[in-house]
Amino acid sequence: MMQLEPGILFKITGYIPPLAKEFHINVGKDELNLGLHFNPRFNYYNDQKVIFYNSKVKDQWGEEQRDHHFPYSDLSTVEVSIMFEEKEFRIRLHDGYDLTFPNRLNLKEINYIAVEGDFCVRKVDFK
Repeated sequence: MMQLEPGILFKITGYIPPLAKEFHINVGKDELNLGLHFNPRFNYYNDQKVIFYNSKVKDQWGEEQRDHHFPYSDLSTVEVSIMFEEKEFRIRLHDGYDLTFPNRLNLKEINYIAVEGDFCVRKVDFK
């Protein structure tokens, strides 16, 4: 069982395949309790070139946040770095863009990380 404590940095490196619609990185306790849902959407559910951030508690979504900084394109190699801290998640995109998302669940550890959708994972590093 994975138990990542605050202060851990993990980097997910991969590439975006042709005609990508969306991908997401979920981080939290389990699939029903997510401290961070990071979801870039190329063209998905009428959303184009926007990144959604959210949390989920007992399978119920929280209030979503959107960011229109969108450094992704088809066939690009990307890296997403996520720093888990007690009060927030600090995210750095491959172009150097930084943002934060609050640790709404007050997680003391991460037991679950999942990458799904149109993203081909090449490497995951933990520091």
